[in-house]
Amino acid sequence: MQIAMIQDKIVPFAELESVYLDRGTYFGDGVYEVVRSYAGRIFALEEHLQRFSHSLSEIGIAGVDIADVRAKVQLSFSQAGISDAKIYFHITRGSAVRNHAAGGKLEPNFFLTVTEIPDMRSEKECGIAVSTHADWRWKRCDIKSLNLLANVLARMDAERKGCSEAILVNENGQITEGAGSALFAVWAGERKVQTRGLGCEILASITRQVVLQLAPAVGLEVVEEALRPDDAKRADELFIAVTTKGIVGVVEFDGVKIGAGEPGEYTKILTAEFEQLVRKKVSDPNGGALSNTPCDFKTQNIVFRLK
Repeated sequence: MQIAMIQDKIVPFAELESVYLDRGTYFGDGVYEVVRSYAGRIFALEEHLQRFSHSLSEIGIAGVDIADVRAKVQLSFSQAGISDAKIYFHITRGSAVRNHAAGGKLEPNFFLTVTEIPDMRSEKECGIAVSTHADWRWKRCDIKSLNLLANVLARMDAERKGCSEAILVNENGQITEGAGSALFAVWAGERKVQTRGLGCEILASITRQVVLQLAPAVGLEVVEEALRPDDAKRADELFIAVTTKGIVGVVEFDGVKIGAGEPGEYTKILTAEFEQLVRKKVSDPNGGALSNTPCDFKTQNIVFRLK
């Protein structure tokens, strides 16, 4: 007889609920997105849905109606009643007996949670420490895949070191990105902000692109070139950008103090500009979308309407 064991309980295999046969559990065979709300309005949902669609397409999960996903996100957010929320959702290829090749046509599985955004004022005001870790991820990081073990191990290593984020370094000694964020360096004297350019090595972060479009307005030239850890240590300012936190200053990199050991001037200015943009977009009766323009999330920067 074919059986399964769930914790300490043995059940006939034929009676297993489909959730226990999800390919997302077996293989990480799925993709996800995280969006957040500010003051009761979801920010940049359309851009995240565009990226979600890109990820689905790249791993060959077909037949997903993005309009249906949008409706599920909006309904769940409305039902939760959380003003400042983190909305996580994923789609897996479906449920089946474990086999690397999916075989046949499967019905994709959808899952979503709405939770509260924790108070991050201390991180914003004081900045964070980060540490480097080898980039062990796969070669298609432009896909927002459920395969996050390398990110998890890097973040756990950072936490053991008393740091809030892990900065990933590839085999060529170049920084790719954070385990869950994009990294930026500011060269104040040259009035430049630097981050790695888009490609298969990094995720096309929505917050990253907003930063790149805000930078010229505050007098910073954008340089999309890879940094090395020694470059980061010499930078006048460092900061990360991520959906759930926005812009957060980095004040320590691998134990080396950055600048004066507090979020730098340009970091503060960009943070203020970003928060002003958020307030404007979430108060827009047409919603918090930033662009109507489709984008190749592997190679191109999407252009947002910031005005």
